Amino acid sequence: MSTKRDFYEVLGVSKTATAADIKSAYRKLALKFHPDRNKEAGAETKFKEINEAYQILSDPKKKQTYDQYGHAAFDPSAGMGGGQGPFGGFGGFGGGQAGGFDWSSYSSSAGQGGAEFDFGDPFEIFEQFFGGGRSGGARRRRPHYSLEIDFMEAINGVTKEVEIEGKRQKIKVPAGANDGTRIRFEDFDVSMSVSNHHRFKRDGYDIFVDEKVPFSILALGGQIEVETLENKVKLKVRPGTVSHSLVRLRGEGVQHLQSRAKGDFYVRLIVEVPEKLTREQKTTLQELNDLGL
Repeated sequence: MSTKRDFYEVLGVSKTATAADIKSAYRKLALKFHPDRNKEAGAETKFKEINEAYQILSDPKKKQTYDQYGHAAFDPSAGMGGGQGPFGGFGGFGGGQAGGFDWSSYSSSAGQGGAEFDFGDPFEIFEQFFGGGRSGGARRRRPHYSLEIDFMEAINGVTKEVEIEGKRQKIKVPAGANDGTRIRFEDFDVSMSVSNHHRFKRDGYDIFVDEKVPFSILALGGQIEVETLENKVKLKVRPGTVSHSLVRLRGEGVQHLQSRAKGDFYVRLIVEVPEKLTREQKTTLQELNDLGL
C-alpha cells in the first residue's frame, strides 16, 4: 500500500470539522494550487492530493469509512477489495468508476445574460491531468478566451464588445473582477487579464498606496490629501508618526464580487527626502541636526 498523508492533514482541518469547514478549506487550497494560477514545481501534485482528500471527506459515507479504516479502504493493493466488497458502494479509487471526483463549483451568478464568474473549471483540470471523463462519455472542453482590461475597468466594472468565432459578443465584467476571474457564458468562458496600475497595488479586495510625506508633518503632525479609488480624502497625520506607517481607510477598497461590501484602502506614509535643498533649507536642517533631530 502506498504511503499517503492523512486526508485531514492535507486539507488542514480537524476530524471534527463540519462539512462547511471541509468545503471552505478545499476551495482555498484548490484556488491556491490550481495549475492555471500556480506555476511552481509541485503545485500539480499538491492539487491532485487536495482533490483526492476532498473526494473522500466531502462524502459522509466515504468519510465514515475513512475514519474507521483509513486509506486501506480505498486502496486496491491493501487486499480489502479496492473499492469492492464492503466498500463497493463508496466508489473508491482503483476499483470504482473512472473520474470519481465529486467537484464543487466555485462560481456564482454574475447577473445578466446567464453568465457566471469563477476561478476556473476544476473538471477541465481533471481531464488534463487524468484523461477521460465521467462515466457515460467524455466531456467536451468549453472554449476559453482571455480578455485584457485595465486596472480601473476591473475595479469599476465594464462592458466590452468582442468578436468570438465570428460573432460580436458583449462581455459584462462585474465590478471587483481581478486578474484570473472567469466569466462563464452559455457556450464559452472568458478569463480576465488585468493590467497593473502605476500607483495602486491590489491584494484581494484591499488597495495599498505609498504616499510621500514631508518629515515635518510626520514629526509635528498635520493633514495631507490622498487620492483613493473614487475621490480625494483628507488624512490626519498624528505627531511622531514613523515612516512606513500604515493608515487604514475602512471601506474605501474594491467592491466584492458577491456582495456590496468593500475592502479597505491602506496608505503607507513614507518620509519624503528632497533631492535638492536651498541654502536656507540646508541651514535649517543643520540646526535640527545639531539639536539631535
